[in-house]
Amino acid sequence: MSTARHRIAVYPGTFDPITNGHVDLVDRAAPLFDRLIVGVAESPAKGPALALDLRVGLVREALAHHANVEVRGFDSLLAHFVSEVGGGVLLRGLRAVSDFEYEFQLASMNRHLIPEVETLFLTPAEQYGFISSSLVREISRLGGDVSGFVPAAVAEALQAEWRRAG
Repeated sequence: MSTARHRIAVYPGTFDPITNGHVDLVDRAAPLFDRLIVGVAESPAKGPALALDLRVGLVREALAHHANVEVRGFDSLLAHFVSEVGGGVLLRGLRAVSDFEYEFQLASMNRHLIPEVETLFLTPAEQYGFISSSLVREISRLGGDVSGFVPAAVAEALQAEWRRAG
């Protein structure tokens, strides 16, 4: 693998919605790479609450303070997306031991699909380890305050989505 490729990392996810834990991961990973591409997956099988364009916009807003971070939506196989953008590192977050088995399976599959790409696992800061997008969505949907778990624009977008859907 070329050295230049190692300097481009891809952090994929549905980011439905982006949380402070995701932002923390990018804050710590961005200085390690020349470019960090945050790939927002369409993921129709997961039935995201927020539309892809909205999620991309919210992620861009949350990460705008990083000059070397680019946010792109994608609806293809992750391996194809990583190859398309010239990524050499796949960045994944691990919150707890329960995440490990699934992430290990993904990393092994990706190693077969894109052997020239390495997977790098980072853990969030302790105060974000319990935050998940699915919990944030559920708390917000039921009228709870999620402002401590997500950027302000995300909390507002979630409330707007529930009002629109409701």
